[in-house]
Amino acid sequence: MSDIAHLAQTLMRLDDKLAYCMRCGLCQAVCPVFGATGKEADVTRGKLALLENLAHRMIEDPDAVEEKVGRCLLCGSCQANCPSGVSIMKIFMEARQALAEYKGLPLAKKLVFRQLLTRPALFDNLLKIGAKCQGLVMKPKGANTYDMPLLKKMVGSRHIAKIPPVSFIAKHGRVDIRPAKGPRVLFFPGCMADKYYTNLAEACLKVLKHHGVGVVVPEGLACCGIPALSSGDLPGFVAQTGKNVEVIEREFERGAIDYIVTPCGSCTSTIKEWWPYYGNEFESHERSVILRAAEHVIDINAFLVDVLHVGEGVATEPAADAKKVTFHDSCHLKKSLGVSAQPRTLIGMNPRYRLVEMAEADRCCGCGGSFTLFHYDLSKQIGRRKRDNVVASGAATVATGCPACMMQLSDMLSQSHDSVDVKHPIEIYAESLTD
Repeated sequence: MSDIAHLAQTLMRLDDKLAYCMRCGLCQAVCPVFGATGKEADVTRGKLALLENLAHRMIEDPDAVEEKVGRCLLCGSCQANCPSGVSIMKIFMEARQALAEYKGLPLAKKLVFRQLLTRPALFDNLLKIGAKCQGLVMKPKGANTYDMPLLKKMVGSRHIAKIPPVSFIAKHGRVDIRPAKGPRVLFFPGCMADKYYTNLAEACLKVLKHHGVGVVVPEGLACCGIPALSSGDLPGFVAQTGKNVEVIEREFERGAIDYIVTPCGSCTSTIKEWWPYYGNEFESHERSVILRAAEHVIDINAFLVDVLHVGEGVATEPAADAKKVTFHDSCHLKKSLGVSAQPRTLIGMNPRYRLVEMAEADRCCGCGGSFTLFHYDLSKQIGRRKRDNVVASGAATVATGCPACMMQLSDMLSQSHDSVDVKHPIEIYAESLTD
């Protein structure tokens, strides 16, 4: 199919989906971007109006269309609250795809999405170099956060943790633990848990082993593909997904894989929803692996509570000196996957913590993956509202089931000089285990 024919097909699909929007405006109340700016163009209804006759608008001013469509966190709040059931996430993904096809993707994004994120070994080696050099550009800002004033033009004023010296998979190599009593899972850590929050990946491995689960962690896993797809780079998404399909297919062939378990809501929803949605981009044997992976993938919180029944019939009372912890519902975990009670159950299994709910627990933190890179000031504005709710809860720790949210929360809390730890529910639950 020619590029023009493919673009025309994408635009026709958009027109079909846009017809269901009634312009009722109920998305306005839940849109975090509109909540920060108050601009009609930033709410979903306004963006959908912009996308009508997208072909003409792209020709007139493609940069303006791209800028407006890019001002979306893809948090799914609008879709979750849409009375007409409009497939808003699919509309925005396909609109970004159409824009990328029309304008072309910048070289830097092509290199990242199609070369770096499809080559885990190369990614690891570059991070090793970065880890060795980071002390030269990092300045301490909090207990575990730093800023990089020399790289301000590239990374902004954000506060981040240091890059670990080695990734989780590079440290362990291939993991293949036979099940003692439970099912056998393929652990898909995702880029953030593998390369940045390695303590999270270690906690996941500890918990799975504790419950007698067989664990396979294969080498060669690539990015799940959501950063590329969110930027409209369908070829990059297909390349990354294809790499993972090769690895997962080999594991399916080697023996029974009962579940694919991830600690990242974004990775889980991508494998479950977006891999099959773009299945026609793959060969038939790859599509069968994609459908099988989508059927078997599950968030680790849901796996422990819903499959292994952790916490069932157990009443754990917080200790007298328990620390307060609050929980932020990451968007993909709750709105896409319906996982909300399970992480709270796991937090409640550790008597050293007392769960207190924050206001607007399921309101987006403002990260949105690459959104925070290209709209950092707006991301910070949204993030401060989340920070205020965390602090108002009186919690000493905030937990969330998404590593990207962990990074955003750490940044917002550090910039406000708040002494609040940021953890994943699995880390909190793992602390309660003795082995």
